[in-house]
Amino acid sequence: MAILMALIPPLTWGSVGLICTKMGGSAGQQVLGESLGALILGTFIYLTFVIPRGVIITDSIWIVGILSGLFWAVGTSEQFIAFKKMGVSSALPISTAGQIISNALMAAAVLREWITVKMWLFGSISIALITIGAILTAARSTLDKHQATKRPATYNQGMIALIISTVGFMLYFVFPNLLVKVGYISNHIHNANNGINYMTAIVTPQAVGQVIGSILIIIFLFHERTIMFQKYTWKNLTTGIDWGIGNLFMFISAANPLIGQAMATTLSQTGVIIGTFGGIYLLHEYKTKDQMVRIVIGSGLVILGSILISNLKALG
Repeated sequence: MAILMALIPPLTWGSVGLICTKMGGSAGQQVLGESLGALILGTFIYLTFVIPRGVIITDSIWIVGILSGLFWAVGTSEQFIAFKKMGVSSALPISTAGQIISNALMAAAVLREWITVKMWLFGSISIALITIGAILTAARSTLDKHQATKRPATYNQGMIALIISTVGFMLYFVFPNLLVKVGYISNHIHNANNGINYMTAIVTPQAVGQVIGSILIIIFLFHERTIMFQKYTWKNLTTGIDWGIGNLFMFISAANPLIGQAMATTLSQTGVIIGTFGGIYLLHEYKTKDQMVRIVIGSGLVILGSILISNLKALG
């Protein structure tokens, strides 16, 4: 059951790029719509689970949640910029590789989830497989290389956005558990009900931080104050609800001792397969025959690496 819950985020997050692209709008409208959708879901969870079960949201949980949400706003806004500059099928695999490396290593080294030599060995192999697979899916065609075709200037802009996005997402992922590790959140609060209480309690404050961060980014970075509440923002509420479902199950899985942060975050990024093939077949992003071969091989490596990391706890 724990593994099945951990497999929900790749299904929902893998479709975020597809949904937001279909919904349309500027990067600012997309990130605000997504954060508002997440707030709707967070409020629903608060009313139907947190309050009825008497889960207490302390001041420290509010602070951790809001800060995590602010980091998410940075990561998501820059990722949406990359989608527009590079295309979903190119940007998503690279973003995935960066998140896998940063989040898994942070969880393994800083949170100390990998406690044996075998876990480090096979954990590193699984990260390498997923990363190589993700990069293969974003490879240029052989024809473009032979013709020395240069990528457009917007591609380089997209890469810069992805670097910033990776840092934002890393902090958003690891922050709730890192604050437990340093003692800001007590183990008693964190471990209650196998971590489910803590992670469901943090969802609503996190969504508040997402909305605050999104509005600040729209005003001061995108300069889209006049259009931020137009129809495309409301259309992207669907994106936010889809994302929020994945977010809930990712954090519940990360808190579960049978899964952990490293495994949960790595599995969550296997949605790159859905995003890549969805970008090709639903958004009609053109790929050459040799690119499709790499995409199929890369997807196979992602699946293989996911199976390996899913069984990593057994090596502890």
